[in-house]
Amino acid sequence: MREKILIVDDEDTILEFLRINLEKNGFTVVAAGDGKEALRLARQEQPRCILLDVMLPGLDGFEVLRELRKTMDVPVIMLTAKGDDIDKILGLELGADDYVTKPFNPRELVARIKAILRRVEKTAANSEEGVITVGDLTLDLERHRVEVRGRVVDLTPKEFELLELLMANPGKVFSRDALLSQVWGYDYFGDTKTVDVHIRRLREKIEVDPSSPVNIITVWGVGYKFRERDDV
Repeated sequence: MREKILIVDDEDTILEFLRINLEKNGFTVVAAGDGKEALRLARQEQPRCILLDVMLPGLDGFEVLRELRKTMDVPVIMLTAKGDDIDKILGLELGADDYVTKPFNPRELVARIKAILRRVEKTAANSEEGVITVGDLTLDLERHRVEVRGRVVDLTPKEFELLELLMANPGKVFSRDALLSQVWGYDYFGDTKTVDVHIRRLREKIEVDPSSPVNIITVWGVGYKFRERDDV
């Protein structure tokens, strides 16, 4: 069965360019030219992935993403014509799974989409492996939820994958590049801000004091690790 991709851009030439390349790679494409149409089609068509332009008439891409994340966990790749880090970081903080700066290589974009879909399938396949508990933090793979001190916290799909990897390997130090490779699944060209943004967001959701984390620990000059199971 062909995977369905929703592309959202107000430029017809971009929409057609993306449609041709995605259909050539075996995807079914649904297209929207503005934010309101994007939200309608996302709910109606239930795509496996969304390519979302930042600069849209009416609701911009960030507003669309914010609305999507209220009810949907669908992976979202932001498309931006800007190279500013602030746009990329804002998108990640709102729950985007990835971003691509225009102009982009269509082969790279397709590779990123396929990597995201593989990770989604892997998470679903592993959903019967059970529950990971470390201290007062519980990650339930089957129900795809996280509890902190008995309280359920909402994580984006990427935050969940990152936390799952760390919790499944307590005490193991992961470099930023290793986390990019294992969670994002491809070469991020050295842009480790992606990892740092997601770690910061995770800490805000699971730590008692995010400024002094006890679960996700920074190993200076190396990367991050999750605390040992017996650590206090």
